[in-house]
Amino acid sequence: MTVSELTGPCYLDSSALARVYLPETGSDLVNEALTGRDDLLISDLVVTEILSAVTRRRRQESLTIQAAQSLHKEILKDIESGILTKVDLTPRVFRQAEQLLLSLDTLLRALDAIHLSLALMAGAKSVLTFDERMKEAAVLVGKRECRLLIETAMRPSHS
Repeated sequence: MTVSELTGPCYLDSSALARVYLPETGSDLVNEALTGRDDLLISDLVVTEILSAVTRRRRQESLTIQAAQSLHKEILKDIESGILTKVDLTPRVFRQAEQLLLSLDTLLRALDAIHLSLALMAGAKSVLTFDERMKEAAVLVGKRECRLLIETAMRPSHS
């Protein structure tokens, strides 16, 4: 299975979606995998986490305030236009995340548990992430495609 063959709907965490808007290692791979898809799921949590990364770059002076604001508007426009489908954070999402934290034998962090809960609640068939802990937990809850993506995404390119 290749990255572009991830089954959908596909939930994107912030480590994956950030690569769409901010050039990083793996950006080309993510853009290739997402082109033409209409089954991409995200949450407001993802948007907030990406803006945290943007703010960090702004503090490091690698991004201007205007570029940061433009990027934020672009993400919101993609949600409004339907390119990205937003999954709502509800009390049920938090309760399921708490159950994941209690039941999975992994070093799952709270925000990753919320991401996985959002993916499960939305009926995602795969999870796109570059986070090793998130990958491990996603595999444990049945998102097998996640493991393949991580291994492919993190492999150095041979040019």
